[in-house]
Amino acid sequence: MATETVAKPRTSARVHVQKFGTFLSGMIMPNIGAFIAWGLITALFIEKGWFPVPQLGGFGETDGVANTGLVGPMITYLLPLLIAYTGGRMVYDVRGGVVGAIGTMGVIVGAGIPMFIGAMIMGPLGGWTMKKIDSIWDGKIRPGFEMLVNNFSAGIWGALLAMLGFYGIAPLVSAFSTGAGNVVQFLVDNGLLPLTSIFIEPAKVLFLNNAINHGVLTPLGVQQSLEQGKSILFLLEANPGPGFGILLAYMVFGRGAAKASAPGAAIIHFLGGIHEIYFPYVLMRPLLILAAIAGGMTGIATLAITGAGLVAPAAPGSIFAVLAQTSRDSYLGVILAVLLATATSFLVASVIMKTTKHSDEVDLNDATSRMEQMKGKKSSVASTLTGAGAGAAAGGGVGVLAGPVRNIVFACDAGMGSSAMGASVLRNKIKAAGFPDVKVTNAAIANLRDDYDVVITHQDLTERAKPATSSAVHYSVDNFMSSPRYDEIVELVKESNAEGGVTAEGPDAGAGTPGGASASGPATAAATGAGAAAASHGAHAADAPVDAAPAAGTAGAPEILARESVVLDGSATTRDAAIDEAGRLLLARGAVDEGYIAAMHEREESVSTYMGSFLAIPHGTNAAKDHIRKSAVSVIRYPQGIDWNGKQVKFVVGVAGVNNEHLHILSSIAKVFTSKEQVARLEAATSVDEVLELFGKVNA
Repeated sequence: MATETVAKPRTSARVHVQKFGTFLSGMIMPNIGAFIAWGLITALFIEKGWFPVPQLGGFGETDGVANTGLVGPMITYLLPLLIAYTGGRMVYDVRGGVVGAIGTMGVIVGAGIPMFIGAMIMGPLGGWTMKKIDSIWDGKIRPGFEMLVNNFSAGIWGALLAMLGFYGIAPLVSAFSTGAGNVVQFLVDNGLLPLTSIFIEPAKVLFLNNAINHGVLTPLGVQQSLEQGKSILFLLEANPGPGFGILLAYMVFGRGAAKASAPGAAIIHFLGGIHEIYFPYVLMRPLLILAAIAGGMTGIATLAITGAGLVAPAAPGSIFAVLAQTSRDSYLGVILAVLLATATSFLVASVIMKTTKHSDEVDLNDATSRMEQMKGKKSSVASTLTGAGAGAAAGGGVGVLAGPVRNIVFACDAGMGSSAMGASVLRNKIKAAGFPDVKVTNAAIANLRDDYDVVITHQDLTERAKPATSSAVHYSVDNFMSSPRYDEIVELVKESNAEGGVTAEGPDAGAGTPGGASASGPATAAATGAGAAAASHGAHAADAPVDAAPAAGTAGAPEILARESVVLDGSATTRDAAIDEAGRLLLARGAVDEGYIAAMHEREESVSTYMGSFLAIPHGTNAAKDHIRKSAVSVIRYPQGIDWNGKQVKFVVGVAGVNNEHLHILSSIAKVFTSKEQVARLEAATSVDEVLELFGKVNA
C-alpha cells in the first residue's frame, strides 16, 4: 500500500531569525540591571564622570598602587559571566549555567577584552554539551554515587571548556569583534552610519531587532564605551524618536480608533520604552516605514555630528532610560537626536497620511493581529490600541482578544477541588449558550502555561497566576459556584466567537471582589490546542475534562464516593473541626495519611475553600500530593450550619484526587449545587442512598 507523505510546513527565515534573536535577548535582558549598574558607576565615577572617584572609577593610584576600581572588573568579568550563566541555564538549568560560566572564563582570560559575544557562545555551548554528557550515564549511576559523578563530571568538563575557550574560541571572537568594530568605525568615518536605519527600522517592526541589538550592537557598544567612555551604538535601535513621531502624526491626522488610541500609545512608547506599541500603526500603513527610517537616520546623523553617545544600553527604550545612560558630555547631542528624529518622522508620516486614503478605524485591529502573528505571541501592550473611543483612557484592566475564546482554565493552589467544580459550572453554562467546543479545564497554579485565552482564579490567588499567564485575560472571583463573573465570561465567549475579537472590560465589575474583579491582559491568539497542564497534585489529564472522567462506581472505575464516606449529621461545630471530620473519613478509606489532613488546614489558611450555595470543599495543598494514596471524596451534612470564615456552610466535601479519577463526582456535585431545587432535596434527604443518587452514584 502506498504511503502518503505529508509535507511539514516550512518555517520562514524570518521566524528562524526571530527565534535566534529571542534566544540572544534571553541571555541579555535578565541582566540589563547589571548593565545599568555598570553604566551608572561609569557615568558617575570615572575620571571624566560627574563625581570622579579614583578608587571606584579605576584611575590614578592610591599609596603607589594603581586603582583597579569597579568599572573594569564589572565589564570584564561580572557581565560576561552573568550572560554565560544565563545562557547555560536556559539550555540546561543551573548545572548548564555553571559549566557555561566556567568555560567563559577561558574566553575572558584568553581575549583580554570584554567577551560578551564569547559569553553568548560558551554559555549555551556549556549547557548543551553538559546535558549531552549527562544523558550518557543517565539512570546508570549506582545509588549513593550520583553527587560524586555529577560534581566531577561538571568540574572536568568545565575545565576542558575553559581551555577550549582560551585557545580556540577567544582568538576567533577577538577577530570577529575587531572586524565588526572596524566596520562600524568605517561607517562612522565615512558618514554612512545613518544608513543602518534602512535595516534597523524595518527589523524592529518585524521583531528582528533582538538579533541585531542584543546580538551585535550591545556587545560592540560596551567595548566601545569601555575604550571611549560612550558609544553611539546604544542609540541606533533604542532612540524613541522615530516611533514617537509616527504616533504624533496619528494624533493629528489619524482617524477613528487609531487616532483615539494614539495618545495612550505615545505615552507607553516614549515614557515607558515599549516600542512595539507603534508597530501596528506602521503595519496599518506600510508606507510609514519610510517615516521611521527617515527619523532613525536623522537621529543617528545628529549623534554622529555632535559626537554624542550613551555609556550603557538604554533598556527599555524609554526617554528616561536614555537620559539616565547619557554620557556627561552628550546631553545636548542625545536630546537633539531624539527631538530631530521625532520631528523628521512626524513630518514624513504627516505627508504620507495626508496624501493617501485609508480607513484607520477598520484596520487597527487587523494590524495589531498581524503584529502579534509576526511576533509569535500576544503583545503585552496591545490592549491600548484596540479600545474604542477613549482608547487607553478607559482605565486599567482592559484585555483584548485577537481571536475567539477557545481555551479557559480555572486555577487554584492544588488544581483538584474548587477549580474543578468551578470549571464544571462554567462549562455547563458555555455549553448551554451553544459553544460546546470551548475548552474549560482546571489546573494547579504551579502548572499553568501561557497559552490560555481566559484564566479564572479565586481573588486571593490572581496575583500568583498572572506572572505565568501574562497573555491571558484574568478574572478574579470570590465564589467558584455562583460568581456573577461567569455570565460576563459567557458573553465574552459569545462576542469573541461571533466577531473574532473583543475587548474584555475588566476592572470594577466583579461583585464581592475587593478593589474590583480583575480582567487584565490580552488573551493568547493561538490558544486552540492543549488544555490545562496536568496538575501535579490532584492532577488531571490536560485532555480529559471534568465531565469526561469515568463515572465512579461503574465497571472498571475506582470507587470515589463510598457509602461509608457520607455522613448526614456531622458532629463538628467549627470550620477546623469540620475539616478534621472530612479528613478522617478520607483517612478511614485509606485514601490519605495523617499528613494530608494537616495540609487541608494549611490550604484553608491560605485560601478559603468556600464555594457558595452552603458548600465548602476542603482539600490539601499542591505540595501534599505525596500524602494521597488513592482518589476519594467524603460528604458531610451539617443541618444547623457552621460558620466558615463568616459564611454559612451546611455541606462539606473532602477531596483527595489522583489524576482525573475524582472529577466526575465533583462535576455531579457542582451540578447539584448550581440548582436551588437540588440543594433543597439534598437538605431534605433522609438517607445516604438519596445523597448518592443525587450525586449520580446510583450503583453504590
